[in-house]
Amino acid sequence: MPLFVGLDVSLRTTSICVVEADGSVVWEGKAESEPVPLLKALSRWRKKIRLVGIEACPLAEWLYGALIESGLATVCIEVRHAHRFLSTRPNKTDRNDAHGIADMMRLGHYRAVHVKSKPSLRLRTTLIARKKFVDHMLAIELTIRGLKVHGLKVSAVHRRTFAARIDTLLTDAPELKIAIEPLLEARNLMRKQKAIIDRRLSQMARQDDVCRRLMTIPGVGPIVSLCYKATIDDPSRFRTSKAVAAHLGLTPRVLSVWRDRSVGSHQQMRRQAAATRVVRGSRLASSHRQEVVEPESLGHEARQKGWHQKGARRRGAQIGDHHAQNVGEWRSV
Repeated sequence: MPLFVGLDVSLRTTSICVVEADGSVVWEGKAESEPVPLLKALSRWRKKIRLVGIEACPLAEWLYGALIESGLATVCIEVRHAHRFLSTRPNKTDRNDAHGIADMMRLGHYRAVHVKSKPSLRLRTTLIARKKFVDHMLAIELTIRGLKVHGLKVSAVHRRTFAARIDTLLTDAPELKIAIEPLLEARNLMRKQKAIIDRRLSQMARQDDVCRRLMTIPGVGPIVSLCYKATIDDPSRFRTSKAVAAHLGLTPRVLSVWRDRSVGSHQQMRRQAAATRVVRGSRLASSHRQEVVEPESLGHEARQKGWHQKGARRRGAQIGDHHAQNVGEWRSV
């Protein structure tokens, strides 16, 4: 009889539950949250195990890769879907959660999530490190710009001449050097390290066929192409290209009132890094910005006319000249 395994992973230990196809428990226990102890605990049923379930968590990607490499069929399940299933149990313990995950595998009542490949995870880690460098470097620069409260105006300067400008200002206020010089030194060091990371990322992008193809698009450089590739990872997991925009959170809000339907601004970006860089790249590539004047931005009367106009379009009726003229049209700004 085939066996199904549920793993409830925590930082130190992992609760394991092995059940048969009829739901009877074969074995329950714990092992360290490491690949070798987990595989050792499952080795005695290795040939009978049909499916192993593991809930998505920070350690799931690491353990999932080890289980797949060992030849065990493993599924990483979605957290919210698993929470709704496991919340039906009266007692919330690691042991019961492992049993519940094993039942999900046995019943097929689970929602699998995509686990990124190791190259994508390493690339994502590098991009996150670069982002932290940039964020902290900008935070330090903004702190240094607070010298204006002492009458020292940094004004608009290039990042290369920023340090020289600060040194010039500090000559007039030497009592502030004790506060500003450590920040300026840290900022200069972080900028050098960021340049090293950018150089390595540029080399990685030039050596990758997908990134070279993406960089032929205006406004797309090494960072944008690498971030997009690390986010998508496996294009075959998307059925259509529209699903990619929804995955990034670049889908418009839709307000439905009875039969009327209006489209608003974009929803909150789910994948902030990739979505933000794609939007910024598209803005830089365009020579001028355009926007759609939606009925929501007009008055109540024009909004009603816009809704009637959209409804008439759907029904195939002719639209008269008395409707709002600016509704749904493209206007240059």
